[in-house]
Amino acid sequence: MLHRFGPISRIAVPAILLPLLTVAPGAKAGDVVSPDRDVRLIEALNGFLRLPDAPPGVVVTIRRGNSIEEYSAGLGVLPCSSAPCDQVRRPRATDSMRIASLAKTFSGAVALSLVSEGKLSLDDTIGKWLPDQPKRWHAVTLRQMLNHTSGLPDFAASRAFAEQVAAHPTDPPPPEDLLDFVRNEPLNFPPGTQYLYSNSDNIAVALMAEAASNRNYHKLLARKVFRRVGIRHTRLPEDVHLPKPFIHGYMLDGGHFADVSEVVDFGGYAWASGGIASTPKDLGKFVKAYVGGDLFGRKEQRQQRRFVEGAQSSPPGPGANSAGLALFRYETQCGTMLGHTGSILGYTQFIAASRNGKKAVTLAINSQVEGDLVSELRKVEELAICVARGRR
Repeated sequence: MLHRFGPISRIAVPAILLPLLTVAPGAKAGDVVSPDRDVRLIEALNGFLRLPDAPPGVVVTIRRGNSIEEYSAGLGVLPCSSAPCDQVRRPRATDSMRIASLAKTFSGAVALSLVSEGKLSLDDTIGKWLPDQPKRWHAVTLRQMLNHTSGLPDFAASRAFAEQVAAHPTDPPPPEDLLDFVRNEPLNFPPGTQYLYSNSDNIAVALMAEAASNRNYHKLLARKVFRRVGIRHTRLPEDVHLPKPFIHGYMLDGGHFADVSEVVDFGGYAWASGGIASTPKDLGKFVKAYVGGDLFGRKEQRQQRRFVEGAQSSPPGPGANSAGLALFRYETQCGTMLGHTGSILGYTQFIAASRNGKKAVTLAINSQVEGDLVSELRKVEELAICVARGRR
């Protein structure tokens, strides 16, 4: 996640930006599921939405080869108290949404593609490509940023950042200024000695990719990822608005769900660490290509899969977690999957694929799952993996 995007999930967003909905938690418009699908997963999704403080809706896609199964429960758009309102409907695999820290896999794909082409090296440092950054950060390598062993302080966890977002939610600074929120802070530890998830890592990764390629990050995403994978409904938004139609993101506010889909311009405030918008269908296609090795060479893939044992994604994914380069390993009772999790204001995300990329899972929830719900969500994610792998 954007580390629950740091304090973003807890800031006091101005009330005028949070129109209250008429639907209270638990007041779902009936369970809506895809027919002729795995009964266990259908029951698990509906059961998850009945838990206290559960989100409005969830959508899961299961891919085996070229076949796709879609499961959805609850609502992707709730009725609202003021016009204009989008039509109330279930969450759909073709609807856009904020993908939170799944965006880190996209910046990882861009960087590893440039490594494969010889334009970057995993041993390249911040000092080589970003000399204007603080000198005490200069020894940090691309490899260390991709597996969160850099020690870089997390800009999204800083008080100054939270105050900036609260004061100017739709007016973010340029991407190259995001690290300024922590430029006066020391490293958390000597680079390469510990694991600590930091949103600053992928900001620096994308800035290095821009410097090494002499192209902006939007163009790199299009050339290195979107076109190669063949995904047409994925982008890095340049303002607060999401591409329509979209799964609305919600948060609990005074016992009701408030729509926070377009409250903060995360394309700017989260950028390469969490700013991308996509659809569950596109994400399923992407994670198959990303894990399956279609976006960079075998040498880079081997380096990517050198894991830091026990290092959890944020929020934790199913099973035992370990961290690779912009990728996490999830060892479950039904086998090992590789992917990423994400959490941001209004959304919680999970993607994973088998080692060869032939089987994949995506899961999207339209609120930020926290507390006791995280452990329940991990059970649902593991069950989805078992369904994808054809295991009981």
